[in-house]
Amino acid sequence: MQLSAAPYEERLTAPRTWWLISFLVGVSMALILLPFGTLPMLGGLAGGTAVAAVAASSYGSVRIRVVGDSLIAGEAKIPLAALGEMEVLDPEETRAWRTYKADPRAFLLLRAYIPTALRVVVTDPEDPTPYLYLSTREPERLAEALRTAKQA
Repeated sequence: MQLSAAPYEERLTAPRTWWLISFLVGVSMALILLPFGTLPMLGGLAGGTAVAAVAASSYGSVRIRVVGDSLIAGEAKIPLAALGEMEVLDPEETRAWRTYKADPRAFLLLRAYIPTALRVVVTDPEDPTPYLYLSTREPERLAEALRTAKQA
């Protein structure tokens, strides 16, 4: 038996500007340590840049996957049988659902730098979560992968 590849996998990476900001954090650390000499300044540049880059990378390492009969969004694993109708959100609706339309009980995999999202209703009566809000760059493709996996 051959294992099939996941029908959908996406990594929500941090935007490019965050890497520039990481470098600027390193420059700031270098300027702070400049009065102590050249070696501490270089250490501040390297250390500050590295710490900021690790922080940006860890925040941007979250994944959304459809594998077998489950949706894995970040650290949450949701069975496809517990999912109902899906709504692809354009940038305006995405903003609305993460602000004034948001339900505090909802599961939000939110990345504000991603302009589109998918809202999936949770149909499990035992689960108090009304819906999943998933920031994604390809909401149509994720919705199609969920539909296909549910039918299989």
